Amino acid sequence: MPKPIPLPRLASVPPADPPYDDERGPYAGPPATYGSLALAREPHVHGGHEENGENGTAGARGGLIVAPRGSAPDERRLRGLGQAMAEILSGRRPPEAVQNRLSERAYRGLVRAGKMIDTQRPPMVGLPHVQQSVEGVVEMCVLVHCGERSRVLALRLERFGVQWLVTDFETA
Repeated sequence: MPKPIPLPRLASVPPADPPYDDERGPYAGPPATYGSLALAREPHVHGGHEENGENGTAGARGGLIVAPRGSAPDERRLRGLGQAMAEILSGRRPPEAVQNRLSERAYRGLVRAGKMIDTQRPPMVGLPHVQQSVEGVVEMCVLVHCGERSRVLALRLERFGVQWLVTDFETA
């Protein structure tokens, strides 16, 4: 006798609308990004007024590494930042790609550094080694695999409000 085949069942569907702001718990984290780009920038507030670009759009500054107060940035985002920095230092990505994640001093240093990593294939970064020695400061290093010779990329991030900005970098 053949074995009976189970019939498909219906699964419950989550609500289509996100909860209102007052329905969210106090520890729910940042607001959901339904209906907007996940990388949409907030205007940078400086001295009581917003710095906007042309036509009222957000300016060039806006942090994409955002974390609740008191927590370090996500390791996956740090690895992505390390990968982007390695690609910039190998000449495979323009520095403007991470301009909003670097302080002005670090960005000028990145542009001045130019192509520092010589490689035939795209660089690949390993897992980041993260250390938070002081509240609001994170130092990380990643091993950059670029063919025959591997390099090390070290980044120092500091918290400005709820966003983390790279304030210094070094490679060897």
